[in-house]
Amino acid sequence: MSAPTNTPLPEGYSLQNYRIERLLSRGGFSFVYLGRDENEDAVAIKEYMPNALVVRREGVAVKLEGDEQQISTFRQGLRCFFEEGRALARIDHPNVVRVDNFFRANETVYMVMKYMRGRTLQFHIQNHQQRFNDGFLRRIFLNLLNGLREVHAHKIVHLDIKPANVYINMDGTPVLLDFGAARQILASEGQNLRPLYTAGFAAPEQYHGMQNVGPWTDIYSVGATMYACITGKPPQPADEREREDKLQPLQKAWISRFSRDLLSIIDWCLALRSDDRPPSVFALQKALSQVQEDAPVQNVIRSITSRFEQSK
Repeated sequence: MSAPTNTPLPEGYSLQNYRIERLLSRGGFSFVYLGRDENEDAVAIKEYMPNALVVRREGVAVKLEGDEQQISTFRQGLRCFFEEGRALARIDHPNVVRVDNFFRANETVYMVMKYMRGRTLQFHIQNHQQRFNDGFLRRIFLNLLNGLREVHAHKIVHLDIKPANVYINMDGTPVLLDFGAARQILASEGQNLRPLYTAGFAAPEQYHGMQNVGPWTDIYSVGATMYACITGKPPQPADEREREDKLQPLQKAWISRFSRDLLSIIDWCLALRSDDRPPSVFALQKALSQVQEDAPVQNVIRSITSRFEQSK
């Protein structure tokens, strides 16, 4: 039985101190609206709306349907979404979407974020991928990793990094957005929720529950996102790779267009075993920055890995 298609909030609707202007996007777990605040500044408003668990056919209030387990799952997700908003509101970083407000209304939860003008990395892959080079990818991802380090410092993992969730502002600044799959590592809330992931960009551990995810999981997704920038498509899904790994190393297939150093780092991120990936976002940044100095990448990787092993 397919999930119901719910009705978004109507245009012109007043939501606390905001006015809904139009629907920007919808997914299986949320609506995102363009809104205006009291000063008529544009904002993006994300509404928690899991189609499989709640219904809104008319009016504005969300109605719970289903058995006790479904209702419990919705409420766990609601708490997680609210805590996610609380955690993200403490992060003020140019490479992470800014959450300005979060609140409960209409029997659900809303996050108010800065509205940005630009295009997703997915758009650029589809339209300008042939123009990508080492310098572009290193600049984009070194900056993006600055934001991801800040996210991990707040004990949050994103768990859905992919080109569609990386926004490139008009000034070229990359911004990590849509934390719809984020979970606080030290929190127990939401652990019974069905995990959210995108095939090709999700790490192997995401297919086996939420117990073993962490910063290393986001590192795999960063590698998969860089892979998509190189090839124009995501890598083979991780669950398929575990059964039969057909993923050809980039340094074999794309050496004529990109440096061996960059390709080797992406292959490093895409290791199936989490222990075989960069030990931290900082280590990945270090490798990306050091290869610009023409250091052999395998030496860089060995040096960084051994340094982190010694510090454990």
